Amino acid sequence: MKHRLFREQQLNCSIETAWDFFSSASNLAEITPKDMNFIVLTAMENDEIYEGMLIDYYVSPLFGIKMKWQTEIIKVDFQKSFIDFQKKGPYKLWHHHHEFIPNEKGVLMKDTIDYELPMGFLGDIAHPLFVKKKLEHIFDYRYSVLEKMFS
Repeated sequence: MKHRLFREQQLNCSIETAWDFFSSASNLAEITPKDMNFIVLTAMENDEIYEGMLIDYYVSPLFGIKMKWQTEIIKVDFQKSFIDFQKKGPYKLWHHHHEFIPNEKGVLMKDTIDYELPMGFLGDIAHPLFVKKKLEHIFDYRYSVLEKMFS
C-alpha cells in the first residue's frame, strides 16, 4: 500500500540560501534526529546537485538497526525543486519531492514523500504501529531545527 507524507514550512531566507542548504547532501545529518545515526558515505567533491547523482548513507531507521540507503537525484529544477528516489534501502518505494517557492516572507518549502513498505501485509501492519510515527518524528524534528536556523 502506498502512503504519502506532506509537510510545508515557511523559511525566513532567500531562495539562494534555501537551495544551497537543502540541495547539499552534507546538510542532511544536521536536520536528522541523532537516534537515526545518519551518516553520508558519498564523498562530495562539490555540493552541486545534479540529475543522476547517487548518494549513499548509513541510517538506523528502526530499532537501531544500521542499514545502507542509496538515493538518486532523478529531477532537478534549479532553485525550484528536486526529487530524490531510493535505489536501495528500507522502503519498497521512496520518492521525495522537495519544492521551494519564493514569497514575501522568504521561501515556502514543501516536502511530498510517497512511500511504500516492503513485506506486503506485514509492512501494512507495521505502518500505523511505528513507521508512520517514526517518519512524523523525523519531519517534526526537521521542522524544529529549521525553525531555529531560518527564523
